[in-house]
Formats: sequence, C-alpha cells, structure tokens
Amino acid sequence: MLNIVLLEPEIPHNTGAIARTCAATGARLHLIEPLGFDISDKMVKRCGLDYWHLVDISVYRCLDEYFEKNGDEGLWLATTKAPRDYSEADFTADSVSIMLGKETAGLPLWLREKYRDRCIRIPMVSEARSLNLSNSAAILAYEALRQQGFPGLKHSGEMSVM
Repeated sequence: MLNIVLLEPEIPHNTGAIARTCAATGARLHLIEPLGFDISDKMVKRCGLDYWHLVDISVYRCLDEYFEKNGDEGLWLATTKAPRDYSEADFTADSVSIMLGKETAGLPLWLREKYRDRCIRIPMVSEARSLNLSNSAAILAYEALRQQGFPGLKHSGEMSVM
C-alpha cells in the first residue's frame, strides 16, 4: 500500500491535487495538522473534482499521533535538502509512506536528521528552489508504484483494443 503523508500542508489547491493523485492510484492520504485551510474548503474539493469518494484519507492532530498509529517502517522523506535522489530509494516494501512537508518550509530539520538515510530529493537545476508540492507527490507516487509493478492499476487504455 502506498501512503502519501502531508505534514502541515498550507495550500488547499495542492492538497486537492494530491488527493486526486491518491484517488487515481489507490494511495492513502494522511494529513497532519495544523492545516492551512479547512478540509471542507471549496478549493480542496474543487481540485479533487468528483474523486473524493475514492480517497482513503486520515487526519492527525500532530506528527506524534501519526507515528503512534502508523510507525515509520517504509517511510521516505521528500526534501530538496536530501543527499540523494529518489531513483536510489527502494519503494518495494509492502507498505511505503512518502512524507512531504509544508509548502513554505518543507520538513523540519530534526525530522530530516532523524531519518537522514530515508531523505530523497527530485533532481532539478540548481537555480530552482523546489517543485510544486502536488507535482512532487505525483512524481514520487508513480516512481513507488512503478517499482511495485503498478499494483491494482489499469495498465492499458482503450487504444489497446483493436
């Protein structure tokens, strides 16, 4: 099972787009408060369109609650400060969790240091500060699913039928 974990997300549009990615891939979405918006916010719902019924979503009061309920096995932290890129991550465990930080600050230093060997980054030019959070979540989600053989996902479209 793939889990996308957002630590204190601030922008409803990003969370909505990530929820849509979770809906399309069967990934679980975990939101760790405080959130920069109301989860019922119109923009979040709009970005997820009519996919919200497909999203398995959990909300936690704090990071400690998340870890108490889920542990840290299979955890990977996405950060622009990581020592290696995501292609070096092994996403083949039965349960993989990819944690992304808030848009304005990323993941806190203490967390990155605690899981230093689990920090990964998406390569980009040195002049770029970061990618959009929802784009980052999608890139990492699909890499994890690719390594797992895209379990439970449709592998071809209507053009495959002749």
